[in-house]
Amino acid sequence: MGSEGLRERYVNPYTDFAFKLLFGTELNKELLISFLNALLPGEQIITDVTYLNTEHLGTQERDRRAVFDIYCENNRGEKFLVEMQKGEQAFFKERSIYYATFPIREQAVKGQDWDYGLKAVYTIGILNFIFSDDSGIDQFYHEVKLADVHTKKVFYDKLTFIYLEMPKFNKEEHELESMFDKWMFVLRNLSRLMDRPQALQERVFERLFRAAEIANFNKVELIEYEDSLKNYRDWYSVIKTAEQKGLELGIAKGIEQGIEQGIEQGIEQGLQQGLAEGKLEKQKEIARNMKQMGLATEIIAGTTGLPIDEIRNL
Repeated sequence: MGSEGLRERYVNPYTDFAFKLLFGTELNKELLISFLNALLPGEQIITDVTYLNTEHLGTQERDRRAVFDIYCENNRGEKFLVEMQKGEQAFFKERSIYYATFPIREQAVKGQDWDYGLKAVYTIGILNFIFSDDSGIDQFYHEVKLADVHTKKVFYDKLTFIYLEMPKFNKEEHELESMFDKWMFVLRNLSRLMDRPQALQERVFERLFRAAEIANFNKVELIEYEDSLKNYRDWYSVIKTAEQKGLELGIAKGIEQGIEQGIEQGIEQGLQQGLAEGKLEKQKEIARNMKQMGLATEIIAGTTGLPIDEIRNL
């Protein structure tokens, strides 16, 4: 197997292989440090990171397992979870909160007195989608903290969730100003580039483009990347097909019910109910396709939000 079938010069960072190659290896941790410092200007000056175990179990055997994309701590002991999300999941925000509990709980000191002093935890989501409840809002950078709803003051500043809605970032090369802009541009456009842009002349980007060049891969790396790229494309196809079918079915059912009711209110209610039914059909369609791909039932449940028993009966 060779690279003849790959037309891109650089990897697609939304694939699991490429993302972990660029940000999850000791060889390239300079890239992760630069990205984190660009993401948190004024808050962080990170000089080094230590990669931690990405697989975690709950406090009891029956608890769910959590597997992170990138999990590390900086030189001050602050924890960072960095996740690349290819598509929106039914309970994505809940999953994000759940994952953040692991680096919090593992700070507990065992076997001696402990005053509950915690180091900061950052959960960073690089999203290849737009939040379904975020339509019409141009802002692509979301920083979420615990805050008092009345005073708007931050109640606790050591737990931070940062979400980057990548499809909303549309700056061109000549518009790039900060290091954050440049990192966003790279993540958004890397696989479409044929050369390193003039605006990205910093040494860290020289290293990134060298690491991301497919021609530099050995045979094993090339096979792993091609497999990862196929999985990404299959995932994308499944999601888009299910979305289209769900939308068509929801609209059809909504119109049909609205016509039967024969009044304007009935049409509106019928459309709403039909769209809801269409969403459920979309979830089921995604689940069926993921089962055909051989994915585990737990992964399908986490992605679609469907109960495990219902998935098994599809």
